Amino acid sequence: MEHPELTTHKNGRQRKVARTTLPGNIRVMDGEGTSSSDPEVEEEAEGLVKVFYCEDTTHTVPPGIRGELGNVLLLLFLYVLQGIPLGLAGSIPLILQSKSVSYKDQAFFSFVFWPFSLKLLWAPLVDALYYSRFGRRKSWMVPTQYLLGLFMLYLSGTVNSLMQSEGGPKVVTLTAVFFMLSFLAATQDIAVDGWALTMLSRANVGYASTCNSVGQTAGYFLGNVLFLALESADFCNKYLRAEPKDTGLVTLSEFLFFWGIVFLVSTTLVAIMKRENEQCRGKQRAPEETQGVMETYKLLFSIIKMPTVFTFCSLLLTAKIGFSAADAVTGLKLVEAGVPKEQLALLAVPMVPLQILLPVIISKYTAGPRPLDVFYKAFPFRLLIGLGYALLVWWTPSVKHEGGFPLYYYAIVLLSYALHQVALYSMYVACMAFHAKVSDPLIGGTYMTLLNTVTNLGGNWPSTLALWMVDPLTWKECQGAAGQSCGSPEEAGLCAKEGGVCVTTLDGYYVESALCVVIGLAWWVWFGKKMRRLQDQTPAAWRCRASR
Repeated sequence: MEHPELTTHKNGRQRKVARTTLPGNIRVMDGEGTSSSDPEVEEEAEGLVKVFYCEDTTHTVPPGIRGELGNVLLLLFLYVLQGIPLGLAGSIPLILQSKSVSYKDQAFFSFVFWPFSLKLLWAPLVDALYYSRFGRRKSWMVPTQYLLGLFMLYLSGTVNSLMQSEGGPKVVTLTAVFFMLSFLAATQDIAVDGWALTMLSRANVGYASTCNSVGQTAGYFLGNVLFLALESADFCNKYLRAEPKDTGLVTLSEFLFFWGIVFLVSTTLVAIMKRENEQCRGKQRAPEETQGVMETYKLLFSIIKMPTVFTFCSLLLTAKIGFSAADAVTGLKLVEAGVPKEQLALLAVPMVPLQILLPVIISKYTAGPRPLDVFYKAFPFRLLIGLGYALLVWWTPSVKHEGGFPLYYYAIVLLSYALHQVALYSMYVACMAFHAKVSDPLIGGTYMTLLNTVTNLGGNWPSTLALWMVDPLTWKECQGAAGQSCGSPEEAGLCAKEGGVCVTTLDGYYVESALCVVIGLAWWVWFGKKMRRLQDQTPAAWRCRASR
């Protein structure tokens, strides 16, 4: 017998969130994933879910957000919390690199960033199962945030042993724990996205995407850039202290403990003080959803089976192979060459204004009937920037001096990042514009979410593969010990035992960078035009029969 309060409802839409990746896992929210103005918010009423809004029949809500400022601030805070574990996860690869872990270990840890690309797989369940008295969204948001807080408290007590064990950092355990943090943050995102659309009135629901963009960006900044700066002894001694010390102002353990407590306390306050449906007393509700959980999965399968969609998804899954070495490995190589990880993280700060302006500027060129033309034209420039990154890594050791790196070096790195962002956003905005153009309006939310998910996944798997292949493509020789080699960690250990030193004769990063550019150019020549031709398909070719 079912519990009377366990209500199985029909599924709503799920919105994908991702992050722009500056080279070296320095990820800035709002890029090749989440746009600053989410088109799915506007598609919601016509999408898989018909969200209910409350319409007060007794009084008129004042225009603007003044009457709902509390709800807007709550949403903003919830999205900030969501960005914290993502920012921390993004900082770990840089910390691991400073501890000289292998690139295969980095590849393994990169699976931490996959849940936001795959959350469409379990999002229908999040929308379907809940306790009605507690609230549809709070039924998932409160438990996931409690678990996030508990995981952070657990990590605060164990992360030092995981990072500083005798055999090196325990990457498998770190990956498992941070994968759970990312999974829980993705689940919380589904719940908060849904609550955002019903917490605010119809007139102010557009602020939901603003809260998402600003909140996640702020949270990611706190968990990544600010943490790396405060954790660095060099940064704190140079800018924040009068007397130098061997450690930063905070440690990873202390940072995790602080935010674990914040998660637990704030979640308790929200659970007790915020009633999910309090704004709907005495107000009319529109009908809710039109699709059930199984119907949602069937609908997704029906969309994927369409020839045009299947072709487009195949192209999206392979388009970013050519950029994978530049996007995933470059920053780690810069850290390996001696560039302080906190300085790389701080370079993400001046990128924020550029990321705000670029979509506005580029959208003027993608608003027409052929947005993928911009994607096609930007593609080779982004490949060339990848070669420029390889040149930057090669040049870096020769610039380093006893006091670090000169100012002009960081200016060149910043310029390289800016050019990368221009090419990246040109392709991203063009893709999002095409998604909006072809999505079936009868199921717009589901259609858009599917295409966005595939786009995001198309960036994750090549990055993981690129990290994995760096070590196998690297050639080393043992100098100072006759008859020894450095083809494996065991052989490198024997080389060192015999008094030799393993010296890199060919860095796999450069091999990989060249291969990626060749593969990318081949894709551009053979498949790029095929992607452009998809714009010539009639609207009927993109219509799903299941929606008719």
